[in-house]
Amino acid sequence: MNKPLIRLCFLLIAFGFFKVEAQQKFIGVSGKEIIGTDGKPMLLKGTNLGNWMVPEGYMFKFKDVSSPKLINEAITEVIGPDAAKDFWQKYLDNYITEGDIRYLKSTGMNSIRVPFNYRLFTNETYLGSTDENRGFILLDKLIKWSKKENIYLILDMHCAPGGQTGDNIDDGFGYPFLFENEQSQQLTISIWKKIADRYKNEPIIMGYDLLNEPIAHYFDASKLNPLLEPLYKKITKEIRTVDKNHLIFLGGAQWDGNFSVFGTPFDQKLVYTFHTYWTEVKQEVIQKYVDFRDKNNVPIYIGETGENKDEWIKGFRELLEKNNIGWNYWPYKKMDAKSSISQFPQPANYDQLIEYTQKPRTTFEEIRKAAPANRQQIKQALEELLKNCRFENSTPNKGYVTGLGLKV
Repeated sequence: MNKPLIRLCFLLIAFGFFKVEAQQKFIGVSGKEIIGTDGKPMLLKGTNLGNWMVPEGYMFKFKDVSSPKLINEAITEVIGPDAAKDFWQKYLDNYITEGDIRYLKSTGMNSIRVPFNYRLFTNETYLGSTDENRGFILLDKLIKWSKKENIYLILDMHCAPGGQTGDNIDDGFGYPFLFENEQSQQLTISIWKKIADRYKNEPIIMGYDLLNEPIAHYFDASKLNPLLEPLYKKITKEIRTVDKNHLIFLGGAQWDGNFSVFGTPFDQKLVYTFHTYWTEVKQEVIQKYVDFRDKNNVPIYIGETGENKDEWIKGFRELLEKNNIGWNYWPYKKMDAKSSISQFPQPANYDQLIEYTQKPRTTFEEIRKAAPANRQQIKQALEELLKNCRFENSTPNKGYVTGLGLKV
């Protein structure tokens, strides 16, 4: 064989090698397994960045003031729109920082689920801002930190246009209008396509969780459930026009719990995700999901669980791992609470804000009557919250972390 031909053979072999390497750059799937970049099965172990891009009332210690919209209304009524806008900007900058991501990696986690509100990618008012790029600004920072630590991200549309759930968690209007509104569906599709196009070559992103906990159990399932998978197919089809690299995570109906809505898998990189809370630690709780995996030869994983005592956290985690089911426990961080990986102190005088949110405020007269005697004290409490929530002022809940089989 002559030298030019030998060189050509080496070039072809080298090209083929690098092509394989490129294909291994992204997390993939094979049968029932999620496959890491090393080509080996990967069991997800991680948490959710809940209460960051989607503030939740219960983590603010509120009751009926439960969604981002209602939380913002209450805070704005007390300290005014300018101060509220400033609060939210600092909150988004402080609640999750590089220190948080470094810590999560140090525990032994390999993944983080990232809930977001669709409004962060539009010019709709959200948390005092209308910048349609603010979602990308936040994600770009998070991606930079995560790449440094080599911990993978799952992007989760927790709040979709029109509302996909019909409860506070979708920051909507009390009904899953998304499934009956073409404009909302098109906006959902366009946002996911925009996100996928921006991050199509970013391997630290594992994939896209298209809709969090669609169709709550309050509504007519016979009417709405058949609309879920067709919408998933539409979103996935558009994502695949720009991004063929990332996994697609599909949650079942009724709080991600009902997999009967799914037909034959329609994409080669699907992972089916379920959520469950406050159940018994028994095989029958998860058996229907295991059966679905076996029947369809697809990976499953639990995107949310937790919010419980340390003993339950440990027992349920062991049950999941016994069944080769990866997990992202909810949530990472809360104020003055042991049912999370980490906690931070409640500010002084914060009870005054809690008390305000529990008073009648449906009319302007009621708002005036409910107004606190000292607004400045509440403003100071919110400023203290901004300091307390930072990583350096947070404390790991050792029993919870140990229950997850992680390093404290």
